Order: sequence, then C-alpha cells, then structure tokens
Amino acid sequence: MQSDAQDRILRIKAVQERTGLCRSTLYRKMDNGTFPRNIKISTRCAGWGESAVVEWLKNPMFYSADDHSPG
Repeated sequence: MQSDAQDRILRIKAVQERTGLCRSTLYRKMDNGTFPRNIKISTRCAGWGESAVVEWLKNPMFYSADDHSPG
C-alpha cells in the first residue's frame, strides 16, 4: 500500500475506466457516501486518490466513506 505522500491523483476518466461507473453514478455514490470523495486540485479540477479508489474496488457493495475518512 502506498503512503499518502506517494498516492497518485486519478482524473475522472481513469476512475471511470477502473470502476466501470459513469460520471453521474460516481457523483451520486459520492453524495450517498458509497464512493470516496474527490479531491479539489485547483479551481476547476478535481481527482481521486488512487488508494481510495483501490480501497473501494476491494468491496464496492459495502464501502462506506465514513469508514474510510482520513484522520
């Protein structure tokens, strides 16, 4: 597992390719707390930590963002 300092930021197309989910489903699942929140990179740019997406892929049916929040 990578440390936070080495965690790559994945843009939406890469997340869609890895998960098989469409854009609207990703955002709906984020709102429901069943997919990791994205990270704001700049004013109009966001992405997801690769480790968060990998964690979701381990068990997508029972993933809860509350269980995986940093801190």
